Amino acid sequence: MKKIGVLTSGGDAPGMNAAIRSVVRKAIYHNIEVYGIKYGYQGLIDGDIEKMELGSVGDIIQRGGTKLYSARCEEFKTEEGQLKGIEQLKKHGIEGLIAVGGDGTFMGAKKLTEKGYPCIGVPGTIDNDIPGTDFTIGFDTALNTIIDAIDKIRDTATSHERTFIIEVMGRDAGDLALWAGLADGAESIMIPEAEDELEDIIDRLRRGHERGKKHSIIIVAEGVCTGGELARRIDEAAGLESRVTVLGHTQRGGSPSASDRVLASRLGAYAVDLLIEGKAGRMVGIQSNKLVDHDIVEILNAKHTLDLDMYRLSKELSI
Repeated sequence: MKKIGVLTSGGDAPGMNAAIRSVVRKAIYHNIEVYGIKYGYQGLIDGDIEKMELGSVGDIIQRGGTKLYSARCEEFKTEEGQLKGIEQLKKHGIEGLIAVGGDGTFMGAKKLTEKGYPCIGVPGTIDNDIPGTDFTIGFDTALNTIIDAIDKIRDTATSHERTFIIEVMGRDAGDLALWAGLADGAESIMIPEAEDELEDIIDRLRRGHERGKKHSIIIVAEGVCTGGELARRIDEAAGLESRVTVLGHTQRGGSPSASDRVLASRLGAYAVDLLIEGKAGRMVGIQSNKLVDHDIVEILNAKHTLDLDMYRLSKELSI
């Protein structure tokens, strides 16, 4: 293999730049040319492709976002769009592709592999919702961003003796809410995988008030309901007033943590190794701190599972 491409697709995640850097430098180390494809699969269709050198990825390991930009592309879901992308790969002589992103990104990689272009997927999403890996690139940074925000909000909650509801990202997966809630001692955590009953939340608030507790933190994943909706339901059911903070896209930004930089570097380099070995249609990941790879079709067909033991622990510790 003489030439490979790399792209980032879907939602950005802190550490994507570290992954790009790792792919480029690992490939060049093995005398392989690397081409950066901007704006994900849309850029592939449009031919927005440029050769990358060692200097192209200098001083980006510490930056959030993605140097190659990211975009969603409905056209690439079609046969016509995929053939346009393949035409651009042929034009630039690109023989293999590394795609950094989530399940939508992996679906595109699967389609290209089926059409004869070997692809390797690298999991990059703050939601940590990709099966086959303990952690995805960006999760640790987003988690620490949430924890930092909750620490600050708790100061205000204490000063004003109020209940605060923190809405975090997680449409289908509650990892961010669960890990942040456990790390920050939240009184209640609402996640898509095991939604708390409203009565249980209100009961916890009342028990805390009875023993002299004057403030509480509730964390809700956006996939359960909005923070505003939860506040309204609590007020209507029990007359308990609360304040709402929606962290939104602040969770995606910022300089990646050391953990995410190391993870991205390891996964990016391993993806290059797999292409060199002639493998295709694989996703790289990390399990028990060991690099692993899985059939990308199996990953797309599998369901992300959350550690419910952690969820039960959070309830036990917030009595």
